[in-house]
Amino acid sequence: MGKPTGFLEFPRKTPGYAPVEERIKHFHEFVIPLTEEEVAIQGARCMDCGIPFCHQGCPVNNIIPDWNDLAYKGDWRAALEVLHSTNNFPEFTGRICPAPCEAACTLNIDDNPVSIKAIECALVDKGWAEEWIKPLVASEKTGKAVAVVGSGPAGLACAQQLARVGHEVTVFEKSDRVGGLLRYGIPDFKMEKHIIDRRCEQMTAEGVTFRCNTHIGVDLPARELVDDYDAVVLCGGSEQPRDLPVPGRELDGVHFAMEFLPQQNRRVAGDAIPPEEEITAKGKHVVVIGGGDTGSDCIGTSIRQGALSVTQLEILPRPPEKEDKLLTWPDWPNKLRTSTSQEEGAVREWSVATKRFHGEDGRVTGLQVVRVDWKKDAQGNWKMEEIAGSEFDLKADLVLLAMGFVNPIHEGMLQELGVTLDGRGNVRAATDDYQTSLEKVFSAGDMRRGQSLVVWAIREGRQAARAVDLFLTGRSDLPR
Repeated sequence: MGKPTGFLEFPRKTPGYAPVEERIKHFHEFVIPLTEEEVAIQGARCMDCGIPFCHQGCPVNNIIPDWNDLAYKGDWRAALEVLHSTNNFPEFTGRICPAPCEAACTLNIDDNPVSIKAIECALVDKGWAEEWIKPLVASEKTGKAVAVVGSGPAGLACAQQLARVGHEVTVFEKSDRVGGLLRYGIPDFKMEKHIIDRRCEQMTAEGVTFRCNTHIGVDLPARELVDDYDAVVLCGGSEQPRDLPVPGRELDGVHFAMEFLPQQNRRVAGDAIPPEEEITAKGKHVVVIGGGDTGSDCIGTSIRQGALSVTQLEILPRPPEKEDKLLTWPDWPNKLRTSTSQEEGAVREWSVATKRFHGEDGRVTGLQVVRVDWKKDAQGNWKMEEIAGSEFDLKADLVLLAMGFVNPIHEGMLQELGVTLDGRGNVRAATDDYQTSLEKVFSAGDMRRGQSLVVWAIREGRQAARAVDLFLTGRSDLPR
């Protein structure tokens, strides 16, 4: 905990943002961090709540009260050590995690939780600035070799943990750079990519080998990994996007979000996009279908590219402005949230379903939508009904489908290996051993549990690493 009476003495304070008119001119991060003094004061607000529900709210079970207290007392290096004991990459989560820990904070009962996310990010950023973060090289090698497929947060966490206990780890990545969706899904204005690069440098020094431009199941048979390595961990993510099979879907200008977002990240990295492949919002009326984080990323990117207008459609009803704390706390509440990208000028429409896309000369020019009503049936299940006569048209030169991801790509690696899938099309593996239907093949992250948060991927990667270590050596000192 921090100061016993801190939560009574100090108000909650969170980082600020650069003005909208400034930040939409570039793709750099625009958060204005708290000062060290302000961070210490926020740490002081952590109360002696008896049962720290923030542990439960955090998927990696960060030991939050301990590092809050250390930050308050000025021992930031020790605080960072506590933070790293449960989270390999707090600079990722400190930037892009929605902070379920803060929703679970006892002080959130009156909407004033400890600024946990800001403290976390401040600790790790100071750690890098002060050069406290060094490679942790294993003192002994085990002689065991592990292949990790996918370099997103699950694969990176798994690889780092296994390397630190002495296994030879090779990470296979189909793209040209490491990071998975961190690299080519998260816009640079939310997390700049040098943050991934410095972690990769640390991991390389710890013994991890990265092999990019190697698509397992396409460039390299998956069976070769099973034959050549003592264990294989599948961390390929959930990449099959949810489609919208309505009339006009085939029109040019209707794209999945993950056809659009990676291009901008590549531009920022200095890559040239072939003109015939380019997807841009410049000078266009953009409609984003899907109200989640991916949709929000499409909004911020479109605005920065110079869209004439951006409209976001959500099929679900508008959430309440404020949750019922007695019913939801300490769980993640359903409430209205507005992202920084949505603040930058998007029009949001709720309870709207798309009926068809309109086009001319093979290119989309608009879409017809209808308002819907949600009601419970006799069994208590929510059912959607169109509201008669509520159809209307929207102008659109670019439509981005951001309705989530249904499961990992089955073609290629998964079909070749023949691993058993669960009812949702994900790789079946339990959370006690993370082992698939093949003895030496494991799976973690979105490929196993379905589309989720970066912090859940880190948790799964860490836990899978322990399971692999136990499988290879019969014992493990790695934490679950």
